[in-house]
Amino acid sequence: MEVAVYNIKGEDTGRKVTLNDEVFARDLTEGNADHTLYLDIKQYLGNQRQGTHKSKERSEIAGSTRKLGRQKGGGGARRGDINSPLLKGGGRVFGPRPRDYRTKLNKKMKQLARKIALTSKANKGVVMVVENFNFDKPCTKDWMKIAKSFKVNEKKTLLVMNDLDKNLLLSVRNVPNALMVQAMDLNAYTVLNTEAILMTEGSVEVINENF
Repeated sequence: MEVAVYNIKGEDTGRKVTLNDEVFARDLTEGNADHTLYLDIKQYLGNQRQGTHKSKERSEIAGSTRKLGRQKGGGGARRGDINSPLLKGGGRVFGPRPRDYRTKLNKKMKQLARKIALTSKANKGVVMVVENFNFDKPCTKDWMKIAKSFKVNEKKTLLVMNDLDKNLLLSVRNVPNALMVQAMDLNAYTVLNTEAILMTEGSVEVINENF
């Protein structure tokens, strides 16, 4: 697959770059693409969770253990002490406890999910290739000029670079709907969770060679 290469002003340079068909033009009808994406995204989101949630159960509430009323004849349920879940301020029944949400997934399946996600975006025509560029200093205004040139300033945009540019990273991270990642750090969730993808020529080379 060949796509045009643009400069940072959004102008066609007249050059084209080849996107690896194995990554950007897969047959999505083969196998179970949707389930592969589901498993990969489930693992990714689960690995982001801290799992530190906790609520106090009956035995952990600081309160008297004196029985509030008689067992029978009160006209209501048997409530026991003031820590009962039936009363306001009492413990919680089967509340959340700290746990680890991390799961494992086959490496080849993760790689396949990434390819499926990139193919899906390429099919929608939202993958654009721009010449390699960098910033001399952090400047969010300069990034917004580039985004407006490609008409993605109001879209959730993913900028893919071949290596880490600290000045560019500091410029992009100030924009709520923009995210910059290195090509080797791409994952299916990040790709699918965007409306437009800008890739530098250098990042395309990394993807073609390593994915």
